[in-house]
Amino acid sequence: MTTIGIYEKALPKNMSWKERLLLAKQLGFDFIEMSIDETDERLTRVDWTSAERKEVREAIAETGVKILSICLSGHRRFPFGSEDPDKRATALNLMEKAIHLASDIGIRTIQLAGYDVYYETKTLTSREYFIENLKKAVAMAASKEIVLSIEIMDDPFINSISKYLKIKEQIRSPYLQVYPDLGNLSAWAENDVGYELEIGIDQISAIHLKDTLAVTDQFPGKFKEVPFGNGCVDFLGCLKTLKRLEYAGPFLIEMWSENSDKPEKEIQQAKAFLFPFLKEAGYSVN
Repeated sequence: MTTIGIYEKALPKNMSWKERLLLAKQLGFDFIEMSIDETDERLTRVDWTSAERKEVREAIAETGVKILSICLSGHRRFPFGSEDPDKRATALNLMEKAIHLASDIGIRTIQLAGYDVYYETKTLTSREYFIENLKKAVAMAASKEIVLSIEIMDDPFINSISKYLKIKEQIRSPYLQVYPDLGNLSAWAENDVGYELEIGIDQISAIHLKDTLAVTDQFPGKFKEVPFGNGCVDFLGCLKTLKRLEYAGPFLIEMWSENSDKPEKEIQQAKAFLFPFLKEAGYSVN
């Protein structure tokens, strides 16, 4: 069976990890992707105590649902490429703590946002700082056998697998991979999506399933909360390409329904939209 996960932010927010994992199981998912975003609330997860980490491990063991990945978007606030040395130091400290957390609770992949900087002006120097600190991060991850996987983003710095591969040329490690978001990859008009998947197939650790509205000269695109089927993604084409390339890794449905009145209903609607495409492409799903 194909491994299918759900993003933490698709599920109701105020739940224990055991409750969250049980709900994911009831909804038919194999794993959850944890969010460590730029909010103080979620950033504190990297400082969980031994008892808190044990509680999560026990919840995973009891439910049979894993947490296979972390979406570490906290680097938007503390980017590797910042001109502020304190922010760069914080970024590396956050990275090191996230790697230890992943190791402690059995997470395989930490997804990194492909931004040199997010709130600052991009420069050649910000690119250099990004590469310099990403190298340090990959070395830390390698020591714990954790894969760092760069997401294809809503940002021109790394908005294609081609651009990721230019970074990978500087850091030749199996512990640095790519995490394509089919929505983000499809939203940029310059991307030949099929070709991008072809050149990156041996680097892909996981796939985000999400719809987006395309970037145009008059429109900046919309990269979040686009209902499935209302955007620009050719899901069948993407999935058939991945199947031809023998991609057998996990798929992660990325949604933001944690504050919705009926998140379970929205998740079921997403499954009803996506699963026929997965099946038609040749993936085995319930």
